[in-house]
Amino acid sequence: MSSSAAESDGIAGAPSADGGVDQSRSRYSYQMDPGQAVSDEYLVQNTGTTAQSVTVYATDAFNGDDGAFSLLNGGVSPVDVGRWVTFANGADQITATLEPGASQVIPFTVTTPADARPGDHAGGIIVSALSPSGQISLDRRVAIRLYVRVKGALQTGLTISSIASSYQAELNPFSGKTQLTVTLNNTGNVALGATTVSRVRGIFGIPLSGISREEIPEMLPGSTRTLTMTVPGVGSWIYLNPQVNLAATIDKEAINPGVLPTASRDTDLIVVPWGALIILSLAGLIYFLVRFTRLRGTQRAAAWIEYTEAEARRQARGE
Repeated sequence: MSSSAAESDGIAGAPSADGGVDQSRSRYSYQMDPGQAVSDEYLVQNTGTTAQSVTVYATDAFNGDDGAFSLLNGGVSPVDVGRWVTFANGADQITATLEPGASQVIPFTVTTPADARPGDHAGGIIVSALSPSGQISLDRRVAIRLYVRVKGALQTGLTISSIASSYQAELNPFSGKTQLTVTLNNTGNVALGATTVSRVRGIFGIPLSGISREEIPEMLPGSTRTLTMTVPGVGSWIYLNPQVNLAATIDKEAINPGVLPTASRDTDLIVVPWGALIILSLAGLIYFLVRFTRLRGTQRAAAWIEYTEAEARRQARGE
């Protein structure tokens, strides 16, 4: 194997303390007043076998379509917390060349604007390394989450803005599935996740299913997410009342915002019990066939008896 074939590129990044990796944290999280500045460190390491030029910068975060925590592409300028981070001499990014296995501590400062809105602002500190890959350059990025909670009036709001339901019947009329499509909105200024509990009740609130539980990843302030939940084991009981209950949660490393909100929503669903109707129809048909067969058998037996008796009388007269 040639030496070039054995070469590899790799980078790593982590919060730093005292010149090394800070094992006590996996993200940056600050609680700051408007206009306040905080200094910190980011450690980058070349984990590959070739020298690499790396660029360190900050950007803003958002929730992707699947709800995942995502960061802006490198060519998109940040407008929020990503703009608050500066490096040496006030630069918005810094470049360093690292030999294989080498690491470097990158100091940075977070400065909140004097008019920063209260609540959570999310982004990331990124180390990027460009390396050739065929006819293109491959951008390897490693990011550490960055959260700044600006002090002020906190609003923890997580609501279920809409709910819709549908029913999927099974051959067994007591084992269908109810699907719930719900839209969640983070209407406050604090990043929140949630635990949702879905169930189906019937008339008079009679339980018709077990509980289906789902954990919702952290939603950033102002974000919206639509997701589908499935509640199994629901019979086609004509009237169904699907329900979703939500309890907000926070990441274990997040700053506690106080009382967390709850929400609930339900909807009505009318289901035609086709499975039960088919089974009843089949049962009725079988019952009719059995009765018809028995009736025909009785009639034939009576006719045979009548015939044998008449034949016996005829023979008696002949004698």
